[in-house]
Amino acid sequence: MSKMKDLQINFRQAQEKDITQMLAIYAPYVEETAITFEYKVPTIDEFTRRVNEISTRYPYLIAEQQNTLLGYAYLSPFHPRAAYAWSAEISIYLKTNCRHHGLGRRFYTLLEKIAKQQNIMNLNACIGVPQKQDPYLPLDSIKFHEHMDFIKVGHFHNCGYKFATWYDMIWMEKQLGTHFTNVKPVIPFPKLSNKTLDIL
Repeated sequence: MSKMKDLQINFRQAQEKDITQMLAIYAPYVEETAITFEYKVPTIDEFTRRVNEISTRYPYLIAEQQNTLLGYAYLSPFHPRAAYAWSAEISIYLKTNCRHHGLGRRFYTLLEKIAKQQNIMNLNACIGVPQKQDPYLPLDSIKFHEHMDFIKVGHFHNCGYKFATWYDMIWMEKQLGTHFTNVKPVIPFPKLSNKTLDIL
C-alpha cells in the first residue's frame, strides 16, 4: 500500500457515478463478514436510493486515488424523531487492502469536522461484537473507535444472527462539544456555506 501514501487521496461527496465502485466495496462485507448484519447485497437501484436519501442532509464521502475508490464513509440519522437531530450515526467501509493505513482516521477526522459545522453534537457507532473469536467478525472496529476517542455506551446481547452464529451489538459514542440549552439548528450538509473538503 505504499502507493496509497505516495499519491494524493481526494475526498469528496459521493455521486451516482460512484455507486458501482461503492457497491463493490460493500458487497464483501455483506457476503463474507458479520460487520454488517445485512444478508443480501443491495441492488444498484436500492443502494443509489440509500446514498441519495442520506446525502440530502448528511455528508456521504468517498476517498479516491487516480479515479479508483478506496472506501467511503458517511453520517446518517441516529433516530428519526426530532429531538435526536443533534446526534448522527457514523459508518465506514474500506477496500480490504486499504485498511490499517490511516485512511479510516482521515475519514473520521473529516466527518467530525463537518458534523461540527452542521451543529451535530454526538456521533454514534453501531458495532457488531462476537461472543468469542470469530472468523467473520474481528474486533478491529471496536479498537479503531476507541482510538478515535469513542466510548462504549450500550451493549445488546444475542441480537444479530448471521452465518449460524448469534452476535452481540454495542453502541459507541463521541460527544463533539458542550451541550448548551440554546442549541443551534442542524444545518443540512448541502446548505453549508463552505463544502470544500480539504485534504487532511
